[in-house]
Amino acid sequence: MRTAIKTCLLIGIVAGAIGWGIFLPPMVQSQDYHRFADARVLLAIENAADTLSNLAFLVVGGLGLAFLWRERAAGGTGRFIAPQEMRPYWVFFAGVALTSVGSAYYHLVPDDARLVWDRLPMTVAFMSLLAAMVAERISVRVGNLLLLPLVILGIASVVYWRWSALAGMENLRPYVAVQFGSIAVILAIALLYRSRYTHGGVIFAVAAAYGVAKVVESLDREIYALGQWMSGHTLKHLAAAAGIYLLLKSLERRAPR
Repeated sequence: MRTAIKTCLLIGIVAGAIGWGIFLPPMVQSQDYHRFADARVLLAIENAADTLSNLAFLVVGGLGLAFLWRERAAGGTGRFIAPQEMRPYWVFFAGVALTSVGSAYYHLVPDDARLVWDRLPMTVAFMSLLAAMVAERISVRVGNLLLLPLVILGIASVVYWRWSALAGMENLRPYVAVQFGSIAVILAIALLYRSRYTHGGVIFAVAAAYGVAKVVESLDREIYALGQWMSGHTLKHLAAAAGIYLLLKSLERRAPR
């Protein structure tokens, strides 16, 4: 497929996400979202399962940062052709690790104010992964140039949601557009551009794991009712962390084509 056609397709997806996020009627955050099925207390920790399961993000984020540290210390092992390719992944794994803190803080006492701190590091992770995909498959220079603007855009979508809610004109739609729009663009890049490394196809497994996470999240109460041993939201955390772990293992094993 010609480069111009690929570029037009990506621009079309981005334009569609922007249009969906800006021009359609506002969305509000349902307050039912904060009423999770598993409210059990363990060792004085409220909502213990949902809170403690965030440790999975801390573990995989820490493992990712440790991997990057070893790669930098080694001075290049072939897993990154250009050292600049590591920058988006530094931000990504840091965002994943911080998600464990923000999400745990939110789940202790779930409400809109605390949800901000859950979503902020999540958007950082989403947007930096998009920059990493651009660097890996399109242009290292462009990926690095886009890293900061994309992260700022992700953070701004969360800040705007909270500000709009406090101002009495709540609109969650831009945040949703950033989250799912970034995923759509990542998958489009993966389909349109060949990775310069082996194991590039793992990005589809990562997306599938996130899809599973969203499904079990929507079935929070139904899953908990099966035996009251684990809720759908707890499984969401574990499924999403598992997807990130798959990505980390692919980075550890890959080699230039």
